[in-house]
Parts: sequence; C-alpha cells; structure tokens
Amino acid sequence: MGAPWRTPERRRGKLAALSIAAMVILVGVPLWWKTTQTYRAWLPVAQINELAKLQLQLSADVEVVFARGTATPEQQKKVPVTQTQDEDHAVDEADLSLHRLSESPCGSLVIYVIPESSSLLPENVNVYIGQRRTALLRIGAQMKVGKTLKQLLAHLEPRVKQILQVMSFSHNDITAALSDRVRFSPDNKESIADSMRAFKSSPGYEITFSLLNPDPKSHRLHWDIEGAVQTYIQPLLTKLSPVANFSLDSQILYYAMLGVNPRYDSSRSAYILNADSLAHVINPVEARLGSNAASSNPVLNFLLYVPDAHHSPLYIHDHKKREVQTNAFHSPRWGGIMVYNVNGFYQTGTNFPVDVNINMAKVMGVFLAQLRLLLGVQSTAPPSSFQVAPCGSSGLADWELDRLMWSRSVENVATATTTITSLAQLLDQIGNIVINDNIAQQVSSAVTSLQLAVAELEVGNLGFALQYSKEAILASEKAFFDPSLLHLLYFPDDQKFAIYIPLFLPMCVPILLSLLKIVSEVRQRRREKQAKKD
Repeated sequence: MGAPWRTPERRRGKLAALSIAAMVILVGVPLWWKTTQTYRAWLPVAQINELAKLQLQLSADVEVVFARGTATPEQQKKVPVTQTQDEDHAVDEADLSLHRLSESPCGSLVIYVIPESSSLLPENVNVYIGQRRTALLRIGAQMKVGKTLKQLLAHLEPRVKQILQVMSFSHNDITAALSDRVRFSPDNKESIADSMRAFKSSPGYEITFSLLNPDPKSHRLHWDIEGAVQTYIQPLLTKLSPVANFSLDSQILYYAMLGVNPRYDSSRSAYILNADSLAHVINPVEARLGSNAASSNPVLNFLLYVPDAHHSPLYIHDHKKREVQTNAFHSPRWGGIMVYNVNGFYQTGTNFPVDVNINMAKVMGVFLAQLRLLLGVQSTAPPSSFQVAPCGSSGLADWELDRLMWSRSVENVATATTTITSLAQLLDQIGNIVINDNIAQQVSSAVTSLQLAVAELEVGNLGFALQYSKEAILASEKAFFDPSLLHLLYFPDDQKFAIYIPLFLPMCVPILLSLLKIVSEVRQRRREKQAKKD
C-alpha cells in the first residue's frame, strides 16, 4: 500500500486546493483590485508644482516722444522715432489730440516730452496726466544744453519712473493684490488699508441701491434711481466690463431704522452720529436688505437714509469729532451709507407728509466715489508738481482702468495658483477621492490658462492676461468645489475591511487551511526522505 499522500483522492484534493488558490491569487485578487480601486484621472502634477514656485514678472510698454524744441538737432538725429505735438491750446484738448494721434493699447503709456517754453502747462506744473494713457512732461532748457542723448535719457529716467508710479502698476499695487498671501512690511500700511477696503476679485458683482424711509408719515420720498444709474453709474460699469460683469437693482424700505440712537447736540440743534457708532449701524439694516443667496457674486450695498422728523437733521462725525462733508461713510467689502437730511422741507404749518424730490446728482456723486473704492480703483496721491485731469463722465480714466486690470490679473493668477496647488496636495494626501475626467479637464484648463496669463503679463499684453487669468480662476474653482470630490471622502479603510471581511473570509479560510496542510505534508515527506538517507 502506498503512502497516504500518494493516493488518488489525496492527490486530487491537493490539486483542487492549489487550483483554487491559484485562481484566487492570479485572477480573483487582480480582478477585485481593479474593480474596487478608486478612479483617478491623470493630472499635470509637474506643471502644478512649477506654478507653486512661480515668480511673476510684469512689463508695461512705455513710449517717450520728444516734441519739437525739446532735443537739440544733434540729439534728434540719434532718436529713432520722433513725433511732434505742441499746439497752443488747452491742455485737456491737447490730451485728446495726442490720444487721437497715437492711441495706446491697454496697459501701455505714451509720455510726451515738451520744452520748458511750452504754454500747455502752468508754470508750477511739470507733469500733466490726462484721462487717457498719455502724459505731458516738461523738460528744462538746461537739461539739453551740452548733453548727449544718453545723458538726456538718464536725466529723464527718474521722472518717467515717477509718472509710472502714478499711471501704471507699482510695488504697492502688486503687494495689495497679494495681500492674502504675503507678509506686509511696516512701509506698506497704505497697501493693507486699500486691500482690506476693496472687494476681492470676482467674475461678477451685484449692486443694490436702497432708499430707507423710516418715517413715511412725515415725508414721501421720490428718487429717479433708474435715470441716475444710467447717467452716473452705468458709464463706469461699462468701462469696467473687461474686469467683471455687473447687475443692478434697487428697492425702497419703509420703517427701516439704523438701530443706533444718535446724540443730540444742543449747540447745533442737530443730531450727531459718531464714528464709533457707525459699526453698529449695518447689522440692523442688513437684516432688512434681503438676501441674494441665488447668486455667488459679492453684493455691494449702497443705502440712502432719510432721517425721521424727530431725529433731523442728522450729521456724521469722524474720529476727530469733525463733520463729514459728504455726510456718508463706507464699510470695507460691504458698501456705503449716506444720510440725506430733508429738514428744510419742514416749515411751520406744513401739511404732512411732505413730498421730497431727492437730488440724485448729489447722492450719486457720493456713491460713485464709494463704488470706486470698493472695486479697488486706487487713487495714488501724485507729487506736488503733477496735475491730474478729472476722470470725466465715465468716472474712470483709461490709466486707472489699466491699474485695476494689472492688480486684478495678478490677484487672479495668485488665487488660481493657490487653488490648484491646494487641490493637488489634497488629492495626493487622500487617495480614495475620485478624480473624474471632468475634474482633470478643469485642472488642465486652469493650468493652461495660468501659463498663458503669466506669459501675457511678461510681455505686457494686459487685456489677454486679464482674460486668461479670469478663465484660470473659474476653471480652478470649478475643479476645487466639484461635488464628486466628496463621494468617497468619508469612506475610510476600516469601513472597507468591515465590508469585505464577512464576504471573503468564509471562502478564504478553507483554502488557507488546505494550503497549510499541503505545506505540512510536503515538509513531513522531506524529513522522511532525509531520515532514510541517514
């Protein structure tokens, strides 16, 4: 009789156990691994890592044009391109003529150097900055006498840089745009204030004008808000269309109180609202304004408050106890409130309620200035020898728009880069998050748009840079906030084992026991053979 492990039944049992084990290991485990693994589409990780180390370089095209009589004949021979424009008329008309003569593209500047004898500028003004992308720079006669062209240009360089600090981007502008990502030095306090006052960059904004009438029994208020918006606000928003989209609405709220009791000043027979109380004004009013929950865009609130007859007139005082001329204040990244007194309509024997037609020119002048601040249109104080032209009917000069576009482009690039790198780190740390093809496409689109925006900024193509940066921030936020990223986020490994062990353990135990028994028999057989040899 043969050994027990050589019987056909035992041999078939061992072969069956080995076959099942082989099928489980070679087919079952890979199939289970493939069908249960988390799908993760390919992401451009190397390019994302390069964006994290990005050092942005900005450049702006500046053209310096010498007018007739500015340079000597010898110097003029060495100037590659000369363009003369020195007419004896008003400086604002000269600005328009120069703009028509050489219309500068977005982000660029043209500086016209005029001789000291020119009558375009007043005696105490050396630089005139117009509404467009042009500036006039007066040069003294002593600057060109006995000087080579190289020396003349070297002498002009610091003055040109002064003009660039006013009309184009500056270090403070870029620092303010990156306020959420860099540390400030004590010298940048002004940039901190500007960055905290303005709304952050967004594809769109909701603007709401509200008329607060706390005392309808005393006065009936009439305001032509639609006509005022078309006249004063819409030209500015039209000019800002490359930066963002805007939507407008208005409302009238009755019996809406400020929520703060003003102090009565007997010396002036008026009520006073101190600066310390202004922070407590917004919350009670905001509850009445309504909610724009359907929109993800920031809301800019502009409130016109007409005091009731018992608290009129009402004046706002600043921290130095001085009366604010506009009788208005603004709250950073929220909006502005203006107090409009109508006590002049209350006369002896007046029948209430009185009809009040609000002076919309006065109101919109205040709201327009607040809107500029809240949107980040920074007004740099020029040197004393500079004269800056009024911004005109649009409420925004061309070079002011360029400055805003520079800062928004940089801010968008920084925001999109932070979003994409944060998403890449999150997906790398949590391996069971699904990365579907849509997310991968959005990430790749954001990376491509970022690379294009950076390239356009480096060559000074501001319009294209802003457009690419907006596309980058939209694609990065779509990828980061995609709902599919949360499907398996709360499905940790211990829950996987709790599901799979009851399924596979009953099947695996007999196979493992059979394999262990086979291994034991093989070892026993080897020991017996070794004993026979000895």
